[in-house]
Parts: sequence; structure tokens; C-alpha cells
Amino acid sequence: MENLDDQTLAREHLANERTFLAWVRTGIAMMAFGFVVVKSTIFVSEPVVSNTEETMIPGEMFTAIVGIILVMAGSVISSVSYLRYRQTKKQLRQGIYHHSSAMLAMITLGVLLVSALLIVYLIRTL
Repeated sequence: MENLDDQTLAREHLANERTFLAWVRTGIAMMAFGFVVVKSTIFVSEPVVSNTEETMIPGEMFTAIVGIILVMAGSVISSVSYLRYRQTKKQLRQGIYHHSSAMLAMITLGVLLVSALLIVYLIRTL
């Protein structure tokens, strides 16, 4: 990149900040979705009590695991997005920029994994 004037540099930094905030929103949305997945078994059906023992709702542990994974993934996305923001900020100050799609690949794989798990769960509970 050639030498940038102050206005162009400010515009680049603001774009970097908007991107960071979009990733934070994505992380928060994933954490919220994970929370809903964990708590969804409460609304599906009430636990059945037989002989004073509570039986588990089918798939309750599975949904809890998927929900916890989503909450953790949201936390990781928020953390990694901050690191990426700082790295990009440093590169912009130095007048260089190297695009990295590692975070995009990580999130895409994560979404595919969670989608596959939810599809398996939905098929098994039909």
C-alpha cells in the first residue's frame, strides 16, 4: 500500500472497527442461540416422574452439549475478532495489509458442524 493521507487512514480504521463490531455481534448472537438451545428442552416437554425418579427428556444432554458449544464458539469468535482487529490496526498503521480468511473458514466449519449435529438430532427425534 502506498502512503495514505490522514483522512484515508481514518476511513480505513473506522471500517476495521465496524468489521470488529460486526464480529462481536455475531459472537453475541451465537451465545444467545446456544443459550436458547440449552433451555429449549424445558419448553419441549416436562420431565416425566416415574417411581420418584426423574427420567431425562430424549436428547436433553445432546441439546445441552450443542448449546454449550455454541456459547463457547460465540466467546471464541468475540475474542479472536479482537485479536484480528488489533492485527489489522497495526498493519494499517504500517501501511501494509494482508488479508486472512482463517477466521471465516473457522466459523464456516463451526456452523457446518453445529448444523450437522442439529440435523442428526432432529432426525433421531422424529
